Amino acid sequence: MHETERHRVILAAVQARPVATVTELVDMTGTSEATIRRDIAALHVQGQLRRVRGGAEAVNPPEQGGLMGRPFSVNETINMTAKRAIARAATELCKDGEPIIINGGTTTYQMVHHLTARRLSVFTNSFVIAEFLIQNSRNSVVIPGGTIYREQNVILSPFGGVVASHFYAKRMFIGCQGIGQHGLMEADPMIVQSELGLIGQADELIVLADSSKFSGRSSLILCGLDRIATVITDSGIRDADRQMLETAGVRLIVVETSAEAGRQSTVA
Repeated sequence: MHETERHRVILAAVQARPVATVTELVDMTGTSEATIRRDIAALHVQGQLRRVRGGAEAVNPPEQGGLMGRPFSVNETINMTAKRAIARAATELCKDGEPIIINGGTTTYQMVHHLTARRLSVFTNSFVIAEFLIQNSRNSVVIPGGTIYREQNVILSPFGGVVASHFYAKRMFIGCQGIGQHGLMEADPMIVQSELGLIGQADELIVLADSSKFSGRSSLILCGLDRIATVITDSGIRDADRQMLETAGVRLIVVETSAEAGRQSTVA
């Protein structure tokens, strides 16, 4: 991640919580502790944040707390070629008339461009996904009640939701912070709570994760690999990660991200 992107992530993080620790920022950016400390020092000198022991805090904290993890505006600039190809493959699994759930995220958001001519019933907690589909398609769109978290463009409620608990879906399409032998990982407890409720409403869980997510880690496990039906990723996936999914009985769809993106190979 380039310095400019790191600084955007750090500044978003300090606005989202009382104190963003060095360890959290290392996980978010995939860089070293020494690099993060230098970044914090530079941003402190510029007056954009306040350096504190073990991390950094906002100069002017917002009234509404934010969520852990990188903001939507940063994530949508990362690995976009792979994300578009993965989203295209995901929409090929959708059939007109089916109810589906699309969880908020920059990879799942790319599905909307391929759903404009479809006729689906879509439940989503993503403000931007709902907005796009309402304006550009004739899909039925259902959203939960709750608070809109601007940085991640998602709608979450700590109390669950009546609509979500009664919405059945053939498939749920979901992104993640990371994926490993313990399953899907997320960065924020609120996101985990929301997604756990939605996962239970779907027959099949389909994970959209570019190959970098297999190196991503978090302290929060959303669900085990045994709950996942399919993972869609790009050709950068390592052999060890292919084997991990195969051993767990997870269907793997690998998409090409070159000029021939759109073709895909499937491993049962």
